[in-house]
Amino acid sequence: METQNDSIRTIIKSDGKKYSIRNDRRRFFFPEEWNIFIKTVTNDRTKHLFEFMINTGSRIDEALHIRPKDFDFERNNVRLWKTKTMAKKGEKQGKPRTLSLSSEFTRRMKRLCSDIPLDEYIWKTTLNNINQIFKRKLQKAGIKDWYNFSTHNIRKTHGMYLKALGIDIGEICMRLGHDVNTYLKHYGSADVFSDKDMRQIKDILGDIYMRQRRF
Repeated sequence: METQNDSIRTIIKSDGKKYSIRNDRRRFFFPEEWNIFIKTVTNDRTKHLFEFMINTGSRIDEALHIRPKDFDFERNNVRLWKTKTMAKKGEKQGKPRTLSLSSEFTRRMKRLCSDIPLDEYIWKTTLNNINQIFKRKLQKAGIKDWYNFSTHNIRKTHGMYLKALGIDIGEICMRLGHDVNTYLKHYGSADVFSDKDMRQIKDILGDIYMRQRRF
């Protein structure tokens, strides 16, 4: 049995259990929404987790497995080593991805990692706890359709921002661990962003790619 409103479909299984499916799974943060949301996160460690995701496009599980030793602070990059296994493609384990970071975000992560042992996870929390915090902060930020968001939408936001900045689609797919067809299916047009949005996007992502162009 299935019921729905404009935003959420509720599926009732034969055993009576209910679960919800978001209708708008392409929802992303406009930059002003992101800036308002991130200001509501007062715990520094949790804020760094959400900022890590917007700066890398990582999945939440990939982010929760990051350790200080996964960063190369000299080269401004991070290695995602616990990645999604694409079973349909015959993978038996996920393929690690090394991603560039902005110089400013690298400095912030270096300060965060300064008192954490190299082999320890930076974010010692559970997926359920992070999801609950995320939902509360969305509502506090006044995001009207907060129910259309999961932490995965931070990843979609990263992909949309890179597309808006004109980054090559192959590079975007490498960062996200997608193939081109998957990217085209799940990400919308970047022309929705205004000039003001573009300035804010550049402030959020910093010099992830611009610094390479100086050499």
